[in-house]
Amino acid sequence: MRRFLAWRGLDEWRAEGCTVEVGDHGLRAVGVQLGSTYQLDYGLETGPELFTRRLVVTVKDADGERGVLLERSEEDGAWTLNGNPLPHVEGALDIDLALSPLTNYMPAARLGDEPRDHVMAWVEVPSLAVHRSPQRYEPLGPLRVRYVSLDSDFTADLDLDTDGFVLHYPELAGRV
Repeated sequence: MRRFLAWRGLDEWRAEGCTVEVGDHGLRAVGVQLGSTYQLDYGLETGPELFTRRLVVTVKDADGERGVLLERSEEDGAWTLNGNPLPHVEGALDIDLALSPLTNYMPAARLGDEPRDHVMAWVEVPSLAVHRSPQRYEPLGPLRVRYVSLDSDFTADLDLDTDGFVLHYPELAGRV
């Protein structure tokens, strides 16, 4: 399956568009996110089980241009940031790119019928700092999941399309 997806920000001016391919290889996506003060370009790749293998991100803003390469070893699950070990996100299977509804796809697609807790390598935008983020995804129906932050009181009920991609993320983004 190959699709083009686009979202608009609901909390502030922002737009995101990406081309996504999902198949036996996993997911591959290339996209751009435009905020009122930055441009962010990304490439995301997972394995067949939809665990993140690699995220490459470049941001341009008033401070200049910077980028990160996040990689997860398929052998031992260890993460690196620009080739350097990233032990504080040990145990994470996925990245969560801030403000991007695309990265909710992987944990939602693997969810099944029971709530599941995850550790994410959360990439802050536009700084590109990487943080450990404990999260829970809970099934609410065939096209709906609840996102729960396990280190704050934030929750959001996400509406999904028939392929599992976010249609509506309250107070964050809506598909166009």
